[in-house]
Amino acid sequence: MIKPLYVLNGPNLNRLGTREPEIYGTTTLAEIEAMCRKAAGRQPVEFRQTNAEGQMVDWIQEAVDKAAGIVINPAGLSFRSIPVLDALKMFKGPIIEVHLSNIHGRDELHRHSILSSAVTGVIAGLGPRGYTAAVSALLGMLAKK
Repeated sequence: MIKPLYVLNGPNLNRLGTREPEIYGTTTLAEIEAMCRKAAGRQPVEFRQTNAEGQMVDWIQEAVDKAAGIVINPAGLSFRSIPVLDALKMFKGPIIEVHLSNIHGRDELHRHSILSSAVTGVIAGLGPRGYTAAVSALLGMLAKK
């Protein structure tokens, strides 16, 4: 059985397309999901979004047992969530953290992700293409195993 890729999305990403389009663009989360599924090809994808920190922790813990790799856009959880950080540290496969905007060029509150220390790689500032780049990178890493 092929293990799926988990693509996990944090708070407020369900509002993509209308939420601060000058920062996040006009692509919806449903469109990003379709892009990820296409990029994954035959690799199964579990694509999820939550506004709740505890739900994100539960999904990461589920991924520990079921996923080949994780793409995560933790959104606002990036900057304060020790529980999400601790959950990511349990996952032994590759993890790519994605941010639609270039967080390094943003205001001080949105500049440093504490989760980056627990991931394999970070993609920031590529907009929705960051997700497909992350999926492609995961597939490449998994093929090398």
